[in-house]
Amino acid sequence: MSVDNPAAETQRGTIYVLQVVLTVAFVVATLFTAWTPADLLPGSLNEILAFALAPSPESPLVDYPTPTPLPHPRIGIVAGHWGNDPGAVCPDGLTEVEVNLNVATKVKENLLALEFEVDLLKEFDPKLSVYQAMTLISIHADSCNYINDQATGFKISSALSSSFPDKAARLNACLRNRYETITGLQFHANSVTPDMTYYHAFDEIHPDTVAAIIEIGFLNLDRQILTQQPDIIAKGISDGILCYIYNEDISPAEEQ
Repeated sequence: MSVDNPAAETQRGTIYVLQVVLTVAFVVATLFTAWTPADLLPGSLNEILAFALAPSPESPLVDYPTPTPLPHPRIGIVAGHWGNDPGAVCPDGLTEVEVNLNVATKVKENLLALEFEVDLLKEFDPKLSVYQAMTLISIHADSCNYINDQATGFKISSALSSSFPDKAARLNACLRNRYETITGLQFHANSVTPDMTYYHAFDEIHPDTVAAIIEIGFLNLDRQILTQQPDIIAKGISDGILCYIYNEDISPAEEQ
């Protein structure tokens, strides 16, 4: 059987009233803080709220590495006889190597201006061993002796044992087309020698390197253009190389 205790009941009632009062006071204080202008709040509280409401700082910009530019095609230019012997020698002392090196240097300058990687190589340059490039052109000139009135013009040959005979034929045709068009010299047909077809560098370079040798003219009947207009000779070779690299049209002189 329960017994009523008035004192205990009074104590519980007092605690309940205090809890209600404290709860209401907390809610009112929260609403007051939320709706009170910032300049009426205590300094420390104002700072805390400003920090909490401030937008987070932007993430620092990441300095990503710039893309590495693609390398330009490499081209090898051999100045015939350079570093080895004078080549053909004319009665007045003009040497083939002088003409070859002058033209080869100008070809290199033309291609460097277009931002190609260009190597100017000697006749038996150690770099020719397994030399790898998009193409290799060896520049020579023909005899300084008078042979006959038909001993004029240029010759071109590529390696018979090329790993890419279609590319070699294409390079051959491009050189012939552009050189003939620019220089006005005629292709000297049926006079390509075994020294050209079996040119030593063809066996030294990397199998993937497509190569050709060009006899730019005869030092006798073609002497004037070879010595006095080397820029035209060089342009004929440079444009032939570009024709090959850019796969330009060569239909007018496709035949070999």
